[in-house]
Amino acid sequence: MEFQGRTWKFGNDVDTDAIIPARYLNTSDPAELAKHCMEDADAEFPNKVKAGDIIVAGKNFGCGSSREHAPIAIKAAGISCVIAKSFARIFYRNAFNIGLPIFESEQGAEGIAEGDEIKVDVATGTIHNLTKGEKYQATAFPAFMQELINAGGLINFVRERVKSGV
Repeated sequence: MEFQGRTWKFGNDVDTDAIIPARYLNTSDPAELAKHCMEDADAEFPNKVKAGDIIVAGKNFGCGSSREHAPIAIKAAGISCVIAKSFARIFYRNAFNIGLPIFESEQGAEGIAEGDEIKVDVATGTIHNLTKGEKYQATAFPAFMQELINAGGLINFVRERVKSGV
């Protein structure tokens, strides 16, 4: 599986309230959450983002509360994956639970600029910066985590296993 898209760049310590502000947590509708994704970090982001785009950030992306609304909003906004130097522990887990691919890569987070076109190979964790002609390495997912992503998240993964009798 590969993802290719244009990048949006954010800094360090982007918390869940910047990803999806608390004032919108009265709904769990992904389409509604997508309308407000990242708006406190960039007010125009929900209007500018396109399906397949990729978020790149610094360290500790997704810090703050444990709300699953944050990765849901990102995925529903059409973001194909997130690359960061590091992720907050609970965001990391929530992202996999809902099927949002995330990649830790210090090289990528530092080398990629906003607007760069990049391609990410999920199996190897290789990130190709097509704009700059550079390559970075992210930590590849263990096989089980790849299965979660391929299934679209934990709930779909379990449904598929129950359906197949595994």
